[in-house]
Amino acid sequence: MSEREQILTEDAPAAVGPYSQGIKVGGLLFISGQLPIDMKTGEFPETIGEQTKCCLQNLDAIAHEAGTTIQNAVKLTVFLTDMNDFAEVNTAYTEFFPGIPPARSCIAVSALPKNAEIEIEAIVAC
Repeated sequence: MSEREQILTEDAPAAVGPYSQGIKVGGLLFISGQLPIDMKTGEFPETIGEQTKCCLQNLDAIAHEAGTTIQNAVKLTVFLTDMNDFAEVNTAYTEFFPGIPPARSCIAVSALPKNAEIEIEAIVAC
């Protein structure tokens, strides 16, 4: 097995439990689920579209710390507390990935940490 490298950055929310922001192994970076915490305000943005972009920006900050970018993502998983938000999430997501988007799953969940409405995790090529 390849050596694991822990990825940490102050440009994304700190872990709220016993896990790493990211783990780099081989040619892949596994990024833990990111809540829509705006790093400038410490708050969640108002709309689900803005929250989606915030999650993606937080993922990108961790990817940059590992020497890559979220544009190199191969798989994302989106967790939503309300599937009625699916269309608005897709609109924001499409703006972030204008070219070939990564593979993705979207899963409805009953609740997320800090009462968030969305959380996104990623696997990124390094």
